[in-house]
Amino acid sequence: MKRITGHSDSSASNLSAPAEKRHAADHARLKLGFTDDAGTTRLTERSHFGPLRVQKPLYPEQVAVCHAVIVHPPGGIVGGDQLSIEARVGAGAHALLTTPGAGKWYRANGQVSRQNVRLEAGPGATLEWLPQETIFFDGADVRMQHEVTLAADAAYIGAEILCFGRTASGESFTGGRIGQCTSIRRGGKLLWFEQGAIDGGSGAMHSPLALSGQTICATLIAVGDGMDAALLARVREVGNSITGRSGATLMKQVLVARYMGQSSETARHWLQQAWMQLRPAVLKRDAVIPRIWNT
Repeated sequence: MKRITGHSDSSASNLSAPAEKRHAADHARLKLGFTDDAGTTRLTERSHFGPLRVQKPLYPEQVAVCHAVIVHPPGGIVGGDQLSIEARVGAGAHALLTTPGAGKWYRANGQVSRQNVRLEAGPGATLEWLPQETIFFDGADVRMQHEVTLAADAAYIGAEILCFGRTASGESFTGGRIGQCTSIRRGGKLLWFEQGAIDGGSGAMHSPLALSGQTICATLIAVGDGMDAALLARVREVGNSITGRSGATLMKQVLVARYMGQSSETARHWLQQAWMQLRPAVLKRDAVIPRIWNT
């Protein structure tokens, strides 16, 4: 089960009108396609409906790696909103997808919000899904589906930081429901599947088998070749000097690392440091921090 946790980012406390006064439910779709062009990864497909956009292709490290920043102009997801994101990375191409800031999921207002993400990487392709943190407001009712399909020799790194409530504003997640389902296939074989749901204020938020009273949870998943016990040890070592609880597991083609704590800033630091260990080993690329993470 995916752990879903709380948040201590004070910036969320400055939001204006309640969700129920904002607007009718949005149905937004974004579809992206990336193609290798003689060693340069190009954004060759970009279509959207509703309030989902992507900024222009960025090349902060080298032309072989295309960075794309996904933007949701309303700034937050209201009860009833439906978001769909699809991205396909063609043979030999490398795309890194991220966001300009935290995603905010407001109270449900009697309606379920949904996000469906479908990612695909072709032969020899590389895909990185690295959004910034997700904040669930008290009373949010959210369903999130994440599907990854990889060719037999494609590589993938995906990450998330889940923030359960706005603790800096004195808010706890006492109502609402968060449900998630994640699947990863490589070469037609299911390598990873997990699903779970947590109700606000339920015992699972304090159970040692779930959140154990923590308010932040981060997950980092890498799929590829060449991962070994030495890499696993380095990823585990990242958490030894950071406040909170962390761990990592290696299962042949999949490495999964987790962090739980009380600070989103600490979770971001842990994730970046763990990613910096994984990227050179799994993707054969230097770990160049996306500029948008520092703005």
